[in-house]
Amino acid sequence: MWADPEVTVFLRARPPEETWSRILRYIGHWAALGYGYWAIHDRHTDAFLGELGFSDYRRDIDPPFGDDPEIGWTLTKAAEGRGIAFEAATAALAWADVHFTRRTVCMIRPVNERSLRLAARLGYTEYAQTTFHERPTILLQRPRRFAERNGDESDSGRLRPR
Repeated sequence: MWADPEVTVFLRARPPEETWSRILRYIGHWAALGYGYWAIHDRHTDAFLGELGFSDYRRDIDPPFGDDPEIGWTLTKAAEGRGIAFEAATAALAWADVHFTRRTVCMIRPVNERSLRLAARLGYTEYAQTTFHERPTILLQRPRRFAERNGDESDSGRLRPR
C-alpha cells in the first residue's frame, strides 16, 4: 500500500524498508504510549484495506501538536468510496473518547479534499494553516467527547463495538 503512488498521492511513496520501519513504529506506539494504529480489514473477505489510528510523531510543526494524539488514515484504492474510512474512524474516535483526556488533531494538505471532507464529518475543525515539509498544510482538531469506560482496562488495541 505505501509503495502505491495512487494511494500515496498526497503523501509520499515509501520503499519496503520504510514500510517495515513504519510497522515497527506502530508497535512501539502501543508499547510506549498505549495507543497507535489498527489495520483495517474487510469483514467478509479479510482483505487488507488500510490503516488508521493515533500517533505522537513529535512533528516539527508550528503551531505544535504538543501531547495531543494525531489521528491518521490511509486506505487502499479498493477501499475508497465505500464508507470504510468513516466507519473505522468513527470506531477509533469512540475508543479515543474513552481513553484520551484531551483533543485529537490531524493535518491534511488542502488539495486532499476527500480527507478534508472525512475530517469534517468526524467533527474536526480547522484551527491553523501552516507549512509542513514545504507544503501548505491545514491543522484540524476535534474536542474529546465524554464517554464512559467499559470497565476493561486491558484493551490492547482491539476496537470494540458499542
